[in-house]
Amino acid sequence: MMETIQLFLKSAIVDNVVFIQYLAICPFIGMTNDTEKATGMGLATTFVIILATAVTWPLYKLVMVPLGLQFLQTLFFILVIASLVQLVEFFLKKSAPGLYNAMGVYLALITTNCAVLGVTINCISKNYNYTQSLVYAFGAAMGFLIAMVIMSGVRSRLRIAKIPQAFKGTPSLYISAALLSLAFLGFKGLIK
Repeated sequence: MMETIQLFLKSAIVDNVVFIQYLAICPFIGMTNDTEKATGMGLATTFVIILATAVTWPLYKLVMVPLGLQFLQTLFFILVIASLVQLVEFFLKKSAPGLYNAMGVYLALITTNCAVLGVTINCISKNYNYTQSLVYAFGAAMGFLIAMVIMSGVRSRLRIAKIPQAFKGTPSLYISAALLSLAFLGFKGLIK
């Protein structure tokens, strides 16, 4: 049980997909100007990451490896992820049209969100079993959600802060992201 908790914490905080692995920077920058949109994007991505891992791990281990198709891993995983994003898109369009409209093009970009593909490939390359893969995926997805919410909070503070003209807008955004990344780097020695 302790190993499972460590794996979750490692994937969520120590090896955060945004701040440490530098994946999913596009939605991280594009969707964090509003906390509600950032949370919606984080939850939608969480769902896709977990579902993609639940589908791609058995696909790889039970179909691709026995048939010798490991070289098609990226292609197969992208096809699975694109299909799952379509399901999420249909669901949000019907159940939460406001969030669907607010997310706009970024919802379709979950398909090419490198965090989703990165997590599924990491599960295979780190040789995790199915349960470990799901825990790793859930932790990485929570790490993505944490990064989105933290950055949306920082950006809301930056809107009311007195910032020199030269640093307003994009420069303060990138400086804040760099400082957050450095802060998360401090967790690196927490879990091996």
